[in-house]
Amino acid sequence: MIQISESAQTHFRRLIEREQIPGLGVKLAALHPGTAQADVRLEFAEPEELTGNEWAIDCEGFTLWLDPDSAPFLDGAQIDYQTVATGGQLQIRAPKIKGQAPDESASLIERVRWLVEHEINPQLAQHRGHVAVQEVSADGVVVLRFGGGCHGCGLADVTLKQGIEKTLLEKVPGVTAVRDATDHNSGAAPYIARDQTA
Repeated sequence: MIQISESAQTHFRRLIEREQIPGLGVKLAALHPGTAQADVRLEFAEPEELTGNEWAIDCEGFTLWLDPDSAPFLDGAQIDYQTVATGGQLQIRAPKIKGQAPDESASLIERVRWLVEHEINPQLAQHRGHVAVQEVSADGVVVLRFGGGCHGCGLADVTLKQGIEKTLLEKVPGVTAVRDATDHNSGAAPYIARDQTA
């Protein structure tokens, strides 16, 4: 399940011994698992800070506590500690943390949401924007709602037609069209104001 190298265990054990807190262990969790923003959180935890449903992984001289909801995303994770010229560096590799792309047998909405979260929104984030999937109709029409810098942006129509719709039509079989349900007149901080594009 999770591989913890000897050097990583030695590193954790040394830090725990320095703290001199009975029962101190290490807690591992996935933050925003299954999304493009997924990350790993590794922190020390005293027994009273645990909820009681964590999975316990016995290590040499301490326990690694795994958040149970994070377990599928951290399966196959590797924790290593390497000594470098400036000291040491902890490395965590979690190949499943961002989730796995749904296959063609998954529902249309699952495939659309995956592409929006893992490909489209990271690109829109460069302009402080994002979209949310509001609906996917039975005939393949995807209805989106823009947010952030895209809400009220003068180029939202171009982004929708030349970027998002094109991507969804090419990469998600079953999508027939993409529509915008956003009231762009209420956008508070557009990336490009609408009156600048007129």
